[in-house]
Amino acid sequence: MKIQRELGAGQNVIRSYGRVQIIVNQDTFTTSLIVTPEHIVRDWRPRAFAELTAEDFDAVVALGPEVILLGTGAHLRFPDPSLMRTLVAANIGFEVMDTGAACRTYNVLMTEGRRVAAALLPIE
Repeated sequence: MKIQRELGAGQNVIRSYGRVQIIVNQDTFTTSLIVTPEHIVRDWRPRAFAELTAEDFDAVVALGPEVILLGTGAHLRFPDPSLMRTLVAANIGFEVMDTGAACRTYNVLMTEGRRVAAALLPIE
């Protein structure tokens, strides 16, 4: 899906997403990544939902978000609650959705000036 509206000048905007790729600004990503308005973490370790560990969220928490959106790929899947303990302890909001919904939600929250991070697994 291509996202048309001009959003967040000077910030990382998810321009489009689809099977096997996500475009942030002018860059194309084909692996898992983390996006915040100011940072992009390329090649986030988990390549698939089944590979997620609690340690994978340390890289996201280090970016200081108030809310984290986890894009779980083509389908909504909920991770084991034990993976979220660090986020709960740090008082960080956490939402799970399919990757397309996470991309759209990220753009909305980013334009509202929220400290949002999208941890995105590829749509396969």
